Amino acid sequence: MVQNKNTENPRNTMYRNIFLVLIAVVAILILVNVFHKEDNYNLKIEELRHEYAIKKIPSVDHMKLPALDKVFETPQEVTEACLSCHTEIHKEIMASSHWNWERVAYVEGRGISSAGKKNVMNNFCLGTSSNEQTCAKCHIGFGMSNSHFDFENARNVDCMVCHDNSEAYLKGASMAGYPDRNVNLEEVAQHVGSPLKSNCGSCHFFSGGGNNVKHGDLESAQLSCSREVDVHMAANGMNMECVACHTAENHQIKGKLYSVSPDNNNRATCEQCHTSTPHLSDVINRHSNKVSCQACHIPEYAKVNSTKMSWKWSDAGKLKDGKPYEEEDSLGNHRYMSIKGSFEWARNVKPDYVWFNGTAELYLLGDTIKSIPVQMNKLNGSYKDKASKIIPVKIHVGDQIFDKVYNRLIQPRLYSENEGDSAFWKDFNWEEASEAGMARSGLPFSGKYGFVETEMYWPVNHMVSPKEKSVGCAECHTRVNGRLDKLAGFYLPGRDRHMALDTIGYWAFILTLLGVISHGIIRIVITIRKDRYEKQIISYDEDKPLE
Repeated sequence: MVQNKNTENPRNTMYRNIFLVLIAVVAILILVNVFHKEDNYNLKIEELRHEYAIKKIPSVDHMKLPALDKVFETPQEVTEACLSCHTEIHKEIMASSHWNWERVAYVEGRGISSAGKKNVMNNFCLGTSSNEQTCAKCHIGFGMSNSHFDFENARNVDCMVCHDNSEAYLKGASMAGYPDRNVNLEEVAQHVGSPLKSNCGSCHFFSGGGNNVKHGDLESAQLSCSREVDVHMAANGMNMECVACHTAENHQIKGKLYSVSPDNNNRATCEQCHTSTPHLSDVINRHSNKVSCQACHIPEYAKVNSTKMSWKWSDAGKLKDGKPYEEEDSLGNHRYMSIKGSFEWARNVKPDYVWFNGTAELYLLGDTIKSIPVQMNKLNGSYKDKASKIIPVKIHVGDQIFDKVYNRLIQPRLYSENEGDSAFWKDFNWEEASEAGMARSGLPFSGKYGFVETEMYWPVNHMVSPKEKSVGCAECHTRVNGRLDKLAGFYLPGRDRHMALDTIGYWAFILTLLGVISHGIIRIVITIRKDRYEKQIISYDEDKPLE
């Protein structure tokens, strides 16, 4: 029998079919990878949306209460009316840090001690001591004009500052915590309820002397913003109030400001609502062991209005024609003020990053300067600390006045209503202001002063972006200009080189490549030999004479 020379070799047909199948499989995998969309339905997020979608309706109409249907001559009368129903509430409030301006806690190196606005210094307006008259605008009481304020007098508790729902309440400027004279006390008293963003923001948005000055992630724009600014507070989103996360039990509000609180308890965290496994991807969930939610979900802060990044008190005191003056930048931010010095501002700021375990070290009035720049609030933490995570922070730098002999920061007297009262904002004399301020603080002043550099860290917890705009993997896992470039002490894949690991990886890649190539060459050689052998057999069969 003569074999047809045009008949295809079965083995070649098999190889061709296998090759075509492989091409088809690869093409399908590529198409699946390109067009497949992961299931983004997260039941945990959906449950939270349902929980906060329905706003609670108050069960009490304060306009119908006889105790509030009257003319109030003083704000203390409003407090008395509140206490006529809420008989013991004042005891809870008077046990809170919002009232006492301090917390008692164990502090490393200090033991059991108290820390708060009474004795903690910062590198913004420096401190409250000797300046209570103006600083009390952000105190929940009436009449704090000096250090002799009566913290035991329940009549001076300001209920309205937190519970006004009319949005008509306003503390007066430099009025020791009393409301502005134009406030209609009857209207406010009859329109009270659970705290709104506007209540919390009246202090926390404007701390440091203006909108968004201190925090960078808390400002008046969040009263009515888009989801791009803040997914939680957005008017076109969940429109959540501050107290949705900063819940309270007996007026002890959850959450800490680490410029005045050193301990790690009663914190408000993302995990309280979202749990520690909020993502559908297990790889991303594992990041939460060392990376905070904020580090990925707050790619920038100060999204609407600028925040203050630098404050130099050493430039303060310049006058024009014997009078103080101000200069503004193109965005309307104060670039210079005679009473405060020079400033630097920024908007749409990419955060810095630090390790943080929830505890902090604070500079208290009277402390000795140990290093320069002076750390006003050192955030504790490290990679080796199991409780530490990477968090985003705003770092505020500047300089402030210090005593060259006693080697400690000075608390000058800044505010007074009248000239000639040693207040710097009136007389622009650092020596007199320092002497008066330290005397009020009960500390000596040597008469010799200078200015020293300081640093302060503000954790960034608000202005959470939509998930589509969260920090991408390559923004951290990269060798050049990564977000975590300044964070040392640990190995970050994609950023760092480790000689041993790199060598192992290099040789593993080379040997694998050589193995694949060698295997391919062997297969090719074997295939060629088989083809030659088969051709020889076919040729032999064709040469055989027909029987």
